Amino acid sequence: MIEDNIERLRQDLSATLDADDNDAILEILDGINVAEISSLLDSLPSQQRDLLWPLIDPLLLGAVLLETGDEVRDNILRELSPREIATIIETLPDVDDQADIILSLPTEKLVNILHTLDAQKRKKLESVLSYSDDTAGGLMNIDQITIRADVTLDVVLRYLRIRGEMPDHTDQLFVTDRHDHYLGSLYLRDLLTNDPEVLVKIIMRTDVSAMHAHLADTEVAREFENYDLVSAPIVDEQHKLIGRITIDDVVDVIRDESEHSIMSMAGLAGEEDMFSPALVSAKRRGLWLGINLLTAFLAAGAIGIFEDILDQVVALAILLTIVPSMGGIAGSQTLTLVIRGIALGQLGSSNYRSLIKKEISIGILNGLVWALVVATFSVFWFENYSIGAIIGFALLVNLITGAFAGAVIPILLRQFGIDPAIAGGVVLTTVTDVVGIIAFLGLATLVLG
Repeated sequence: MIEDNIERLRQDLSATLDADDNDAILEILDGINVAEISSLLDSLPSQQRDLLWPLIDPLLLGAVLLETGDEVRDNILRELSPREIATIIETLPDVDDQADIILSLPTEKLVNILHTLDAQKRKKLESVLSYSDDTAGGLMNIDQITIRADVTLDVVLRYLRIRGEMPDHTDQLFVTDRHDHYLGSLYLRDLLTNDPEVLVKIIMRTDVSAMHAHLADTEVAREFENYDLVSAPIVDEQHKLIGRITIDDVVDVIRDESEHSIMSMAGLAGEEDMFSPALVSAKRRGLWLGINLLTAFLAAGAIGIFEDILDQVVALAILLTIVPSMGGIAGSQTLTLVIRGIALGQLGSSNYRSLIKKEISIGILNGLVWALVVATFSVFWFENYSIGAIIGFALLVNLITGAFAGAVIPILLRQFGIDPAIAGGVVLTTVTDVVGIIAFLGLATLVLG
């Protein structure tokens, strides 16, 4: 239903953009929300995107940019002046959101924008920008409510009334000492359901652990998932409270990680612009096509070694693709499982060996079953028991190899600092192709040659 609505909007908007009917475009934009505008920007060709951008409500531009894909955002920001970007940033109330946009900019433009902001805003932004964007510090928002432990709940309630508002996604108030060291949390439900004369220190939660500012964003997401958090305090090296992370930021991390895993399996950027210039996309994809071509030549070279035996037995040429293909599928299943385990933090030095043993066992079991099936089929097809035995044994070897390689390759790549989601498939395909071909044709050479 949502997809149908976006498609209708895209069709209507494309027609009005082509007709250069600004009034109709503004009418469409007035009837949709920020997420829908961002989705339209992501899915429109660059020429139409350029026409749409100036017509978006200036007060929504920052929120729209936050929702668009990274590359689309970068392309838009590249065309804006530092003053225009600073104006857009001013529309965002949360410092972490402002930092997300600033971090997309080249260093020179980033510095220019910081100089256009007043001292207080610049200081807040710099406190977030001092941390990498893939850490808790880079995700945090410094807009949080702190209270003291030695006051009553009635004092806290009066303080909140004076404030008049609370930051979004506030489910707890953070308790600190006079030096801003984090002591614990007071949940709003406890504040509202206890006697107003009770001291904060009596009912505050001291078991709510703060996250360190340098904690990786994936670990932050895992903590939110494990403990069903809505928000969490962030502390520095001295255990001073410096900000908080909220669930909306964590959802973005989870989405980015899932998109990265899916896209990188094909060698693509996590949020690649669908309508980026063809030359830019061709360069990115050409790299992985080139790597794949090298591995294909390696497999072809392995086949060439057995040219003589292939000339003698046509059946081998007919059956040749079965063994590498089956090994590749088996390896891909294991590879996907291991990459997911690494991403979720479920795999480490303590359980690598157990997983490898299990995957090898699966390879043996599946290998025996499917080797028998393929061997039987081959015997009936070619009326040659030797051919059946050769392909059956080769298939068993390659299914075991695929399972072992699928488990080990991501671990090795990670140790070398290479993303397994990007390079794992290429390496695995090479291994299963070469081993499958050598096992099948090598055994055929020994038996039939």
